[in-house]
Amino acid sequence: MGCCSSAESKRDWKPLEQRSCTDVPWLVVFGVFCVGMVCICGYPIATGAASRLISGYDSYGNTCGHNNTKIEGVALSGRDMRENKYVFFLDPCNLDIINRRVKSIALCVSKCPADELKTYSDLKQFALNNGSHLCSYDVSPTRYVSHSERATKCPKLPVPPSEPVPVFHRCIPVDISCYAEFAQAFVTFVSDNNVLRRVIAGVMASKEIIMGLCLLALVLSLIMMVVIRYISKVLVWILTILVIVGSIGGTGVLWWLYADHRNAVANNTLSVFGKEVASDNVKALLIYAIGATIFTVVLLIVMFFMRKRVALTISLFHVAGKVFIHLPLLVLQPLWTFISLMLFWMYWIMVLLFLGTSGAPMKNNSTGIVEYEMQGPLQYLVWYHAVGLIWITEFILAFQQMTIAGAVVTYYFTRNKSQLPTTPILSSMVRTVRYHLGTLAKGSFIITLVKIPRLILTYIHSQLKGKENACARCMLKACVCCLWCLEKCLAYLNQNAYTATAINSTSFCTSARDAFLILVENALRVAAINTVGDFVLFLGKIIIVSCTAFAGVLALNYQRDYTVWVLPILIVSVFAFLVAHCFLSVFEIVVDVLFLCFAVDSKYNDGSPGREYYMDKALMEYVENSRKMDRYKPGDGDGGELRSMANS
Repeated sequence: MGCCSSAESKRDWKPLEQRSCTDVPWLVVFGVFCVGMVCICGYPIATGAASRLISGYDSYGNTCGHNNTKIEGVALSGRDMRENKYVFFLDPCNLDIINRRVKSIALCVSKCPADELKTYSDLKQFALNNGSHLCSYDVSPTRYVSHSERATKCPKLPVPPSEPVPVFHRCIPVDISCYAEFAQAFVTFVSDNNVLRRVIAGVMASKEIIMGLCLLALVLSLIMMVVIRYISKVLVWILTILVIVGSIGGTGVLWWLYADHRNAVANNTLSVFGKEVASDNVKALLIYAIGATIFTVVLLIVMFFMRKRVALTISLFHVAGKVFIHLPLLVLQPLWTFISLMLFWMYWIMVLLFLGTSGAPMKNNSTGIVEYEMQGPLQYLVWYHAVGLIWITEFILAFQQMTIAGAVVTYYFTRNKSQLPTTPILSSMVRTVRYHLGTLAKGSFIITLVKIPRLILTYIHSQLKGKENACARCMLKACVCCLWCLEKCLAYLNQNAYTATAINSTSFCTSARDAFLILVENALRVAAINTVGDFVLFLGKIIIVSCTAFAGVLALNYQRDYTVWVLPILIVSVFAFLVAHCFLSVFEIVVDVLFLCFAVDSKYNDGSPGREYYMDKALMEYVENSRKMDRYKPGDGDGGELRSMANS
């Protein structure tokens, strides 16, 4: 199970020649961990915490709708509440802003009030007519009017009417104005009822436009993939030229500003104070200009040496477009991943809420209210549950990456495309489930090991805000940034390791090592793809969001019933970015997988009989053009020359 296995020091790549199970011990570990997650869900169900959450419970530990057992030291516990199925709060507006919960006394009642009750006589009449006692259990309805402690043991008057259908067996007042203070902890502008009303009215009045714009974002994402597929060459070179011209122009402007400010200081036309400020500006401009010059020179040198590698990025984009033509279900892959994540997150939140009502009943001596708290080793179940959130989420994302990688690898290393499986995506899923779940468990666990300390340090850093120890805050922030960078690097290496596993059916560590060596051998090409390619895709996302938002402004301009467009436009823009990210991120994964396949293909094949290329015609043209541009080495032969080109 260690990461350093006794694999061969040098091993050839053999695409799709064999298939075997990988990292089986890690699959066993992951399976045991998932069993633990299920047991955590079973614990609150078995101990009654789940029923307390769903049915609700009063302030004395009685679960509504159940026959309860006596709690030692709590006089009003152990009551038969089978007829009282709803939770009623004596003062629903008595809120704990810090902990975001209701501090009011809760009772189990048989019916929520449907009309407003203004006096204690109304409370008495409601109890006698409906059998629903809204005051404390030890107060008889006949004493509601005259009881000396009615102010604390009866609900605060007037009692607002509740919703016709109780939410999770809770009596929720129809008028939720008293929750404004509670909501203010989440939304700062809610105190301005006029603004809130206009914003909500804007969303409701423009719901058809919002749906139409979301559909427009989907269409634009598909169009953008087609545009990148067919005019990627023009698009990439335009962006490259713009970056170069912008860098040179910005550097020139900085030097011009430096010269202009230096001349102003030299002419002695400024006051003493103004001369000091101008001198500081001159020094700052000189530093900026020197830094910009160094950056521009380095950029030009890198672009010069990467000019041929940019052509590879263009060719990969072209081939990626063909992949989507042969594998159209790739477009739907983010949808299945999103549904899987939503179902798991809903399950995780539900279990977390169950755990919140688990444990032994504990009486608060100051308030007399009973709360359930987990003690001893059981209190660490929440931490186990939190680790499960990260590990299983990363596992689901890794499954998507392995599925896409497997389908693209099958497409690339199949010479006759007519012999592709009927459904390459489903075939890749079946292969992943059958052979490589252990590899996904191991790769996702490595990401979890980095992400958990980063989240902990981020939380500690947020808690130290405003504290005097600035040095500790600075060190924590540096650690968070380093862990974030490490997480991103590992995620990229994991993705390529999954691709190597899909090619060779090797274990995670062997695949990661092989993929890393290939990436190092092609460092300049990797840099070109990750800079030029990612920039093109990011620009595509921005274009989709901008076009959708602009269309939204034009459409909302004809709606004169309201004036606040902020929330509708924000909703549309966020949705447009998420849709664009889903489509183009899959495109990005496909390009990365194609590059690794191309690097392996060009390293172990040279086009000679028996070692023919697998690559597409567009990539073949790139190889031929590179061969012509490379310097010919006598005695090395075409194959050796191509190998030296592949290793450059």
